[in-house]
Amino acid sequence: DIAHLFDERNDAVKILLHQAIDACRRAGKYVGICGQGPSDHPDFARWLMDEGIESVSLNPDSVVPTWLYLAGQQIDP
Repeated sequence: DIAHLFDERNDAVKILLHQAIDACRRAGKYVGICGQGPSDHPDFARWLMDEGIESVSLNPDSVVPTWLYLAGQQIDP
């Protein structure tokens, strides 16, 4: 089992995502992301928001806590 070795917050992953987001923005393309990361890691959702991503998918049980976190209304969802 190697799943425990993966972390979407790893610097190498974030560099690749930064490059993809930047390329999409420069090309005038909409950019969003699907995946478990923003639901599991609010700090990652914040990073994506700061990078200028336009949308993220969230698990239903994490929508409100993550929105509150991103709005600065709550320290930790």
